[in-house]
Amino acid sequence: MDDRFLVWLTTNRATTWWIRHVASKLDPLLFKASNGRFFSMGPPAMPMVTLTTIGRRSGKPRSVHLACIEHDGEYLVVASAMGQQKHPAWRYNLEANPEVEVQMPGERFTARARTLTDAEKGEVWDEIRKAIPQMNVYEARTDRNIRVFRLSRIDPVASP
Repeated sequence: MDDRFLVWLTTNRATTWWIRHVASKLDPLLFKASNGRFFSMGPPAMPMVTLTTIGRRSGKPRSVHLACIEHDGEYLVVASAMGQQKHPAWRYNLEANPEVEVQMPGERFTARARTLTDAEKGEVWDEIRKAIPQMNVYEARTDRNIRVFRLSRIDPVASP
């Protein structure tokens, strides 16, 4: 898929609404049921994970479907919230309880999340923008410092 089309598709107003209000609820279920092969808009155009955090207030598991990139044998996820002015809720959940469950095609494992420092983020930001081209649009939409988290594998969990 052409990067320009992918950026347009994932950043236009209608798709942004769909992703925030429908796909965000549906995708973790589809992703889990298809073992990472499909989500609400078809096969993933980039590596995707379902990240399950523990709600910082509720204490209940909360799942979110995110683009990720592999970096030095670990995974990076970006709390872009599609360029919204507020940070996504999962970011606060990760900061309150950094132990998470990660599901990707064919595997599921426990990981520990760590917020990258601004210097560390600077080292990987170009790589992130290349892998997730719409990140340029999301970054331009907001004044906040978009956080990047490194997911380091702790222990394998049984495959789905």
